[in-house]
Amino acid sequence: MDRKELLKSPEYWTASIQMELYRQIEAFMKENNFNKTQLAEYLGCSKGYVTQLLSGEFDHKLSKFIQLSLAIGKIPEFCFTDIDEYIQNETQSYKNTMTVSKEYMFSTFPLSNKIVEDAA
Repeated sequence: MDRKELLKSPEYWTASIQMELYRQIEAFMKENNFNKTQLAEYLGCSKGYVTQLLSGEFDHKLSKFIQLSLAIGKIPEFCFTDIDEYIQNETQSYKNTMTVSKEYMFSTFPLSNKIVEDAA
């Protein structure tokens, strides 16, 4: 599966959103010094449910996702972008990152210029 196919996959976006929710919950737990039991009490759910959240074994309805986000003090924002436009922007962003990285490498490590020139 290439990147373009991956970005058109519902599973990719579901996992991406789940991972972000996980990251936000982990940060919330650290900020509040909560363990799983305390988080479960705070959210009004079972410790088993918190374990599912933190292991990524969940697929919430949108309403539950929003409820959990708000419970930890976060507003979930969604936007809708044309797939082809997203892929084009991502590809351009990647190219820009690679150019900057290469420029950084050559300016930071002058010897790398000599190595590349010698290899050519």
